[in-house]
Amino acid sequence: MLTVSIVTYKTQLSELEKCLNSLNTEVVDKVFVIDNSSQGYLADFCKSEKKIEYMASENIGYGAAHNKGIKKALGLGAKYHLVLNSDVYFEPDVLRQLLVYMEEREDVAMVQPNIIYPNGSMQYTCRLLPTPVNLIFRRFLPKKMAENMNYKYLLMMFDHKRELDVPYHQGSFLFFRTSCFEKVGLFDERFFMYPEDIDITRRMHREYKTMFWPGVTVVHNHRAASYKSKKMLFIHIWNMTKYFNKWGWIIDKERKKWNKQLLDNLYHVSN
Repeated sequence: MLTVSIVTYKTQLSELEKCLNSLNTEVVDKVFVIDNSSQGYLADFCKSEKKIEYMASENIGYGAAHNKGIKKALGLGAKYHLVLNSDVYFEPDVLRQLLVYMEEREDVAMVQPNIIYPNGSMQYTCRLLPTPVNLIFRRFLPKKMAENMNYKYLLMMFDHKRELDVPYHQGSFLFFRTSCFEKVGLFDERFFMYPEDIDITRRMHREYKTMFWPGVTVVHNHRAASYKSKKMLFIHIWNMTKYFNKWGWIIDKERKKWNKQLLDNLYHVSN
């Protein structure tokens, strides 16, 4: 069984409908739409779709809202669960191919496909575990310095043509094996928004493989809200502060070890 959760907040119906069309396949058993803004027009639309369960909610944050869907999935006995942004869309056969991939690799807890922008350009979602400079202070650095830093952090030297075990998956499309939640746990609800994807991927990565697989591609209409809104920038920095308080600002031995392994692997193959 495959279930899906989508968290919305004053989301345009056209955006949600386009996303839901991607899930119009027999391999999807249930879709949970957790609406952190409790919009009537979304509730009315979802009620007309048999596979969709609409869940009105206060604005409890991204990870906490997805946890509601994951708990429902676990209660139904789902084997796989997809955490999905409403601004992502793809061909329905993508999910069937990801199911085949996961069935053949029992040591994989998470898989993320190739992710592109609507114009077809690469979205660099395979990343190193971040330092405070990568996620907070780079915004205030000279442009050239920030670009050089991003090249390494975003693994821009990686051609995205082969599988890669990555300790950080960007949160717009996270395909989980649900049995792994029993050992690792769900999203950390201390994070209102932004670092919950880093946190859960690295926790999964401790116990299992967390793979990038380029066999299929999805489109993410990423808006980068924290670069356009002072309020979202504050939320971003506040939650990243919580993340580094949890994992370490300067000293993070796990980050140092895994980032070195990942870079060594990439440079070894490229050379």
